[in-house]
Amino acid sequence: MRALKIAATGMSAQQMRVEVIANNLSNMSTTGYNTRRAEFSDLHYQQMMRAGTVNANDGTVLPTGVQLGMGVRPAAVSMQLEQGALSVTGGDLDVAIEGLGYLEVTLPSGQAAYTRDGGLKRNAEGLIVTSDGYAVAPEITIPDDARSISINGSGEVYAYFADTAGAQLLGQFTLAGFTNAKGLEAIGSNLFVETEGSGPPNVTTPGLDGLGTLRQGYLEDSSVDAVREVTELIEAQRGYELNAKVISAADQMLGATTQIR
Repeated sequence: MRALKIAATGMSAQQMRVEVIANNLSNMSTTGYNTRRAEFSDLHYQQMMRAGTVNANDGTVLPTGVQLGMGVRPAAVSMQLEQGALSVTGGDLDVAIEGLGYLEVTLPSGQAAYTRDGGLKRNAEGLIVTSDGYAVAPEITIPDDARSISINGSGEVYAYFADTAGAQLLGQFTLAGFTNAKGLEAIGSNLFVETEGSGPPNVTTPGLDGLGTLRQGYLEDSSVDAVREVTELIEAQRGYELNAKVISAADQMLGATTQIR
């Protein structure tokens, strides 16, 4: 009975959907986190009778056929590119990206990674790094005697000193854009790496080529909508239960068949 296997694929799909929802809810407070959505597609169909087949009895052409679906399969877990709300922090090195784009960081292996988490820090050498200690590219070093730091919308970083009235330009942040940002591969710690699906990065000045600008003293909140996630969780739970009922019904039908004498 095909219904057993078909319903089993449905239960597996709903279980995966619940896992994606659980990950979203667990990241409600993650800076710059974008909601994920599980997407599914139907499996191949068994052709019992093709549309357009000639009826052997009278020679007429059948307008419709008979196709039996074989269930569902996961198609993708895609990232929803939604701007999260900006929260005021007042930190000199807290920068939120208002619009599209990612900050580029350098991993210990030398590989480039990308993030929207603008909660930056200053390490012992004065280098601007992420919360995990990865240097932001291009590297910018803050002098020890700098009194305060200013970052404008285009990413220019200025330092103010006690013995001078003017500001000194230390460097400039850049943003990376991708043709298909949904194709980036998440590696944890709010970091992504490019893939064949995302295409190469277009690194440029914030505010150019359709990329966003930087806002100092703010951080981007997670884009997770708790109400929507809980609603989808209820739908997934009911879908799981309905597929389980199909398995139970198919089992009862098989039981009735085995009792025929």
